[in-house]
Amino acid sequence: MHEQYLLPGFEAAPIPTDRFFFAIFPDADVARCIEQLALHLRREHGLKAKIHAFERFHVSLHHIGDFVGLPRGLLAMAGEAARAAAVRPPFEIVFDRAMSFVGRPGHHPFVLRGSDGVSALTEFQQALGAAMEKAGFKLRKSHFTPHLTLLYGDRSIAEQLIKPVAWTVREFVLVRSLLDLTQYVPIARWKLLP
Repeated sequence: MHEQYLLPGFEAAPIPTDRFFFAIFPDADVARCIEQLALHLRREHGLKAKIHAFERFHVSLHHIGDFVGLPRGLLAMAGEAARAAAVRPPFEIVFDRAMSFVGRPGHHPFVLRGSDGVSALTEFQQALGAAMEKAGFKLRKSHFTPHLTLLYGDRSIAEQLIKPVAWTVREFVLVRSLLDLTQYVPIARWKLLP
């Protein structure tokens, strides 16, 4: 057995156990419809991958970071940003396409996407990002591609039209993902203005 020695000042960084992000979840009825659509698409394309559990279907808005436990002050900062963004009315999401994103070999995200039906979602994501920066978060600049992941396929599937999947977004959630358990724990919710 090899022993590993660490030089002073070069200690190993702790391995993150928790990931925090803002997300939107469909209601249970819509999530069950998405699950049935995913089963159909997986069968149609001969994919072998396991479909995400229906309660994990979500649209990621902003990744906050990976940490060991819950960082001090994160909930207060997230709450400040969320309250500022929640002053918007509910809006509709419509996904009308399914396709694969490019992933690492044998691990291609197979997702639902939208065309015109995601403009309000994009506006909300941008408003939340601006509120997060104002609250003190340092966001990485990246292009937002609204999607909902169904599974990770062993190969890439070309874009196809599907019967639209739609729901009205009335709230968004701060999620704590337990990395070793692939479990999502909603830790705070904010309702949009009625």
